[in-house]
Amino acid sequence: MGEYVIKLPDVGEGVAEAELVEWNVKIGDLVREDTVLAAVMTDKATVEIPSPVDGEILWLGGEIGEVIAIGSPLVRLKIEGEGHAPEPAKPAKSEAAGPQPEKKSEPAKAEIEKPKAKPAAVAEPPRVTAPPVSGIAPRGEGEKPLASPAIRLRAREAGVDLRQVSGTGPAGRITHEDLEAFFARGSQRPGVAALAPDNSIKEIKVVGLRRKIAEKMAIAKSHIPHITYVEEIDVTALEELRATLNAKKRAEQSKLTILPFLMRAMVKAIADQPNLNALYDDEANIINQYGGVHIGIAAQTPNGLVVPVVKHAEARTLWDCAAEVNLLADAAKTGSATREQLTGSTITITSLGSMGGVVTTPVINYPEVAIIGVNKIMVRPVWDGTNFVPRKMMNLSSSFDHRVIDGWDAAVFIQRIKTLLETPALIFVEG
Repeated sequence: MGEYVIKLPDVGEGVAEAELVEWNVKIGDLVREDTVLAAVMTDKATVEIPSPVDGEILWLGGEIGEVIAIGSPLVRLKIEGEGHAPEPAKPAKSEAAGPQPEKKSEPAKAEIEKPKAKPAAVAEPPRVTAPPVSGIAPRGEGEKPLASPAIRLRAREAGVDLRQVSGTGPAGRITHEDLEAFFARGSQRPGVAALAPDNSIKEIKVVGLRRKIAEKMAIAKSHIPHITYVEEIDVTALEELRATLNAKKRAEQSKLTILPFLMRAMVKAIADQPNLNALYDDEANIINQYGGVHIGIAAQTPNGLVVPVVKHAEARTLWDCAAEVNLLADAAKTGSATREQLTGSTITITSLGSMGGVVTTPVINYPEVAIIGVNKIMVRPVWDGTNFVPRKMMNLSSSFDHRVIDGWDAAVFIQRIKTLLETPALIFVEG
């Protein structure tokens, strides 16, 4: 019998370390060749680590959430024959952007739920000992409870009927302690169960995709001085055109949402203001301005927020944009999106319109310099110079990196998009 050491393999070009997000085995398990031992995450790609040999698990090299350097020991196995360090590991199997919904890690669960010592700074709520008196004050019919104005105010603000509070002061006067004791009992009356306070604390370790999102949002807010500009768009004509095109689309064509129209409008607006389609290297003080328009589409998935990217939107038709958005959205939701599909954006669209939001303050997808936020479409009365008429209105809530984009330039950019969306025929005009 011998010992076999499996090291964390090279899981991507230029990657020096990876976060351990899932164990699929435990000490004592018997595994066969190609059994998936663990999953690690780099950036937004999850990679499964298979076993190259049969054997028994002797040791696991880390806990969920731990960051491990490439080449570090990951698993030790007892195997038949002479033990040795492995040859270069098999290429790791790249998977979803984020942990798979159907794979639930028992070790992760144990990490979350195992009892922890309470932090010294967290004190138990003060316990107030109620006097051994009845829950209802022994007062005669119509007798007014004795209490100071301050106590009456506290009781009134808390919705407490002082006739139900026992007084321990002189002549049965209600004191602050009596009121505290009444609160501690949960305002209990005879025959009515009091509601017990819940003082539990559940620790949830932030790992995997959730930690990557947290890190990126923190960097974006700490590095980028945001300016948010909100503009109202009349999309009545656009919605009529969209309905007409969808009614006449071919079977193989994807249904048009508002996003492909917005993407095409952004391409035209960026042609006038290429500084919006850029990444800002704030350490080198260099703005990398891109010719290709690579639009990230922020998508909520069961595992968290990911941003699949429609590459070269400037070279795509309206229908092509729609097809690519659908393909990427499905890949993101099913966890099959590749690293290539999740990287390389130069400007991002985020949409909470389906949730009913009318104004948002979106966070820029660092290191980009602009993000366009789509809000809910609502029918509102709009003055046309003679009458109020019903129109379909939508807000664009967009944020810009104020180090790179001045407020005037941001407004010009959004106004250009507004013109194109309100007169959608212009989207199809060349030049």
